[in-house]
Amino acid sequence: MIAVRSSELIADFVKAAALAGIQIPAADIEFVELPAPHRPPSSLPPGKLAVYVFMHGNRCLKVGKAGPKSAARYCSQHYGANRAPSTLARSLIKAQFGGSALLDEANIAAWIRANTDRINFLVPSNYGFAVLSLLEAFVQCRLKPEFEGFASQRAVTQPGTPAERPQKAVAVR
Repeated sequence: MIAVRSSELIADFVKAAALAGIQIPAADIEFVELPAPHRPPSSLPPGKLAVYVFMHGNRCLKVGKAGPKSAARYCSQHYGANRAPSTLARSLIKAQFGGSALLDEANIAAWIRANTDRINFLVPSNYGFAVLSLLEAFVQCRLKPEFEGFASQRAVTQPGTPAERPQKAVAVR
């Protein structure tokens, strides 16, 4: 089990950012947890950039990023299979992740809301997209999401399909 506390993750990111020449105080990174069942955010807060995480118990499913021009990605796209080319919903349906529940386009949004915790890391937009991309990559490396990128990209660092890979439990608090 990989146990990660939000304060530790943020403190470690601040150190990594400093190595990249970026000074960002931990206080500038807001951590918002939406436990299951959760309601998706209705908007990206003004003046903020976001890295978002979907957790199923201790398993990280997806990590993504959003800025002002990708608010739909942040708010709604991952909850529907046909809302964008690559969504958490589509990945879960394809993998039939829900266990005994048969996941399809009709029930996937409700399943995600009911069964996943949503975590948002918000940073002021004046830090820019380079910092946002660094934060996203850092969180991906730390939490090892099961449905990230294309299968060919996952195979380099995470052999096999999500069902074949050994599952690592991740707790974010």
